[in-house]
Amino acid sequence: MREFLNFTLPNKIVAWGLALASLISMTMYLVASALYYRVGFPLDDSWIHLTYARNLAVYGEWAFQPGVPSAGSTAPLWTALLSIGFFLKLAPYVWTYLLGVLLLWGMGLFGEMAVRRISPAYQSRIPWVGLFLIAEWHLVWSAASGMETLLHALVITVVLGMLMSGSRRFMTLGLLTGLSIWVRPDGITLLGPIAVHALAGYGSGKKRWRDLSLFVIGFASLFVPYLLFNLILAGTPMPNTFYAKQAEYAIWQARPFLSRFWELALQFFAGPSLALLPGVVGWFVISLRKRDWSTLATMVWFAGYLFLYVERLPVYQHGRYVMPAMPIFFLWGLVALIAFSKSKLFGRYHWIAVTSWNLLAGALCVAFWLFGANMYSQDVALIESEMVASAKWVAENVPQNEIVAAHDIGALGYYDNHELIDLAGLISPEVIPFIRNEEKLAEFLDESDAAYLIAFPEFYPMLSEMGEPVYVTEGIGPELGGENMIVFHWR
Repeated sequence: MREFLNFTLPNKIVAWGLALASLISMTMYLVASALYYRVGFPLDDSWIHLTYARNLAVYGEWAFQPGVPSAGSTAPLWTALLSIGFFLKLAPYVWTYLLGVLLLWGMGLFGEMAVRRISPAYQSRIPWVGLFLIAEWHLVWSAASGMETLLHALVITVVLGMLMSGSRRFMTLGLLTGLSIWVRPDGITLLGPIAVHALAGYGSGKKRWRDLSLFVIGFASLFVPYLLFNLILAGTPMPNTFYAKQAEYAIWQARPFLSRFWELALQFFAGPSLALLPGVVGWFVISLRKRDWSTLATMVWFAGYLFLYVERLPVYQHGRYVMPAMPIFFLWGLVALIAFSKSKLFGRYHWIAVTSWNLLAGALCVAFWLFGANMYSQDVALIESEMVASAKWVAENVPQNEIVAAHDIGALGYYDNHELIDLAGLISPEVIPFIRNEEKLAEFLDESDAAYLIAFPEFYPMLSEMGEPVYVTEGIGPELGGENMIVFHWR
């Protein structure tokens, strides 16, 4: 790794200490969920990846339902990694959680390496930066979620960290950017800051264009196969989810921008990031004065990434769509905090300001780590008691030849093998043009001979009125301010 990314590894004690901290941090979240309800995953989407992974391992097919190839997985690389667990007989839980621990360790380790390179003044024997990242609750939640979120965050952080450190390994940057798109399509946004880094670098114009060419070669070697992969499966350059999400959340996009931005801010700054905000602003000013175009490019990328999601997708589930952008924000704040601690801005009273800032950041990190464990436990309980429970009931009680329609198909795909109509459009892209039009959805269900509908009534009020309830879960939805999932016999 030292040769590949041009970063210096900490000593073995530090590296293994961060590994142990990662294991403890994530294990505590799993223990909390087991004590609250039971072990599971906090998102129904986690089961979508696991279903694709199982079918890849068992049948050798990229399909949600055996025999029906589809491009419903937004993260092909993550799905492929999960499939290894089925070969090893460690799926769905042990292998998935192990990947989460490894990714959390990787984030802490790289963050420690990056800050030591960017800020030589940071010479602490205790790896505070790595420990901070390993304990930050958004990152722990994502590590235990069964989703690709933390893998995407790690790849993004490595790329942006390389830019900030002045790395000129453009072939590596290209390969990492191409790899990021196999994790999530929004990895393509990394093209902007890398182009700035290449063109604003040292050397002649000829060398700069050579660097950019090396990047394009590395990027295209992975991006072109990604496009072909989706074209073969779905006939479109991007996975079905890319188009389905845009259609489903058109209502969100119509809301006032400031309202959407405020919701993002509440999710993003629910944690130690609030204490680091002054440092991020300070680091921006320092970078501007030094004309550090590479660092400034990463900051512009960050602002654009948040804007992209505020504009297109709802800010929910603790801001999981913007979690990949959080680690680089933390690194800016921590680098600024280190620089501030070495300065003498307030003279002989400077130690008071330094101590206060450190204590605030540390206290918020610990407090929200505990808060996050509770949030994670509730999220897992909701999915297990509503989605998983209804999926298991359908598997045991609905005749095998009947067609089932649902919006949340993850647990259904994993625990049940009925023919499915996906109202979210992931494996049924034909519903995307009218994805939120209940009248047309009802017509589609009739034309498709659907026999059962599974839904939260408030999400599909019209469709729910048309069906006859045959099973209501006894989950914790109402306790968390929601409702129970219902299985309806379609009209």
